[in-house]
Amino acid sequence: MSDEPKILKTPDKAYTNADFLHTPEARSLRILAEYLEPNNRFAHYQIDDTIVFFGSARIKSREVADDNLKKAQKEGKPAQEIAALERQRELSRFYEDTRELARRLTLWSKGLDSSDRRFVVCSGGGPGIMEAANRGASEAKGLNVGLNISLPFEQIDNPYISRELNFQFHYFFMRKYWFTYLAKALVVMPGGFGTLDELFECLTLVQTGKITKHLPVVLFGSHYWSEVINFDVLKDYGTISPEDTDLFFRTDSVDEAFDFITQQLTDHALDSPGASL
Repeated sequence: MSDEPKILKTPDKAYTNADFLHTPEARSLRILAEYLEPNNRFAHYQIDDTIVFFGSARIKSREVADDNLKKAQKEGKPAQEIAALERQRELSRFYEDTRELARRLTLWSKGLDSSDRRFVVCSGGGPGIMEAANRGASEAKGLNVGLNISLPFEQIDNPYISRELNFQFHYFFMRKYWFTYLAKALVVMPGGFGTLDELFECLTLVQTGKITKHLPVVLFGSHYWSEVINFDVLKDYGTISPEDTDLFFRTDSVDEAFDFITQQLTDHALDSPGASL
């Protein structure tokens, strides 16, 4: 038997130990990483601030909605299914309006006299309205941001995000932090629970003064929003103040949304680059 000492494997450093990093004890490190890594990347690519688009992951492009409807009609699908696809086609206008608005805002921002990248289009990185926002910015040949999150369904990276600025989050609250911290304007298209959550959190932060910067909010799709949220009832019951409905601007027009956002950014944000709450 040899008396040679056994050569032991060098143990992992704590910060390279994947088993440890996924334990409850390392949660604070994971949270911190979702702050530090995006912060480093935004600084590297000189992203000063963003225009954030919220909206449903389920809204299709006009092309896809048309194809789905024609195929179902040709196959003689049940009337209920045809009706649902007709509604999907109606909603596709919001995909196309998002795409066009993001394209125009990107062209406008690229025309600014700035060495850094100002008012970069940012979405949640998934399909639907998120895809439309990234797609419009990409068609204007602008860098754009996707703040994706790991979910068991619906959420997949859309192909239009600038690869350098495609992020994957685990924690919703860290993803929301990066939505609001860099944002200088919000565009909220029709959406479901996630969109409502994002909208109301941002409105609450502005209403309570936790967001101190000027943050214009566009609610796009007047009929949809008037059906989904009756802000007048909230005012009538006194659960919000009458002036709280001045926290957002409602429109159905890409032209109006573009003019409102660019005017607000020119008046309140152009001379104050950089992230802030």
